[in-house]
Amino acid sequence: MAKYQKFEELPVWQEAARLYNLVLDLLESPKPPLSPGYRNQLDRAALSVSNNIAEGFERVTTGELLSFLAIARGSAGEVRSMIAVVAGRRSYAPIRPSLLAIRASAESCARQLTAWTESIEASPVQGKRHLTAPVKASRETQQKARGFREKFLAGLKPNHPLYNTAEARAARGETVEGDEQ
Repeated sequence: MAKYQKFEELPVWQEAARLYNLVLDLLESPKPPLSPGYRNQLDRAALSVSNNIAEGFERVTTGELLSFLAIARGSAGEVRSMIAVVAGRRSYAPIRPSLLAIRASAESCARQLTAWTESIEASPVQGKRHLTAPVKASRETQQKARGFREKFLAGLKPNHPLYNTAEARAARGETVEGDEQ
């Protein structure tokens, strides 16, 4: 248990793994005064945090990642709730330090998952194939400008100063050896 007492903030998946190991340390300790149902649910909720982070990270789209991060955050909240429900019981005084360490780790996971979610939601990239509306609009504008330039260059009259440039010839579909594309 002593190896988990110092709570330097770890990256979120590592923190979630630490959370689960703190729960295992408690559940594997001799005769913790916890009901079998409580033990089972605490074990499952704590493991769900790291598993959902990992599964979301492996998904293709940002939307899927966000969904799994939300589930992981919910599981961290479930762990915190379970600890809050029993932490004040007099008969649990011997395990109170373990309960508080578990709660602190679950709180760290929840904070980091919230920050990660907010940073993803603020990002212009919304997934492997999806961009936010402002980024899409900007890219469309750039694409229209390129299209306009190509059409302009393709339609130049032979006496125009840009008519014989490589870019204008390429816009007209001409290829000349030695042109740098």
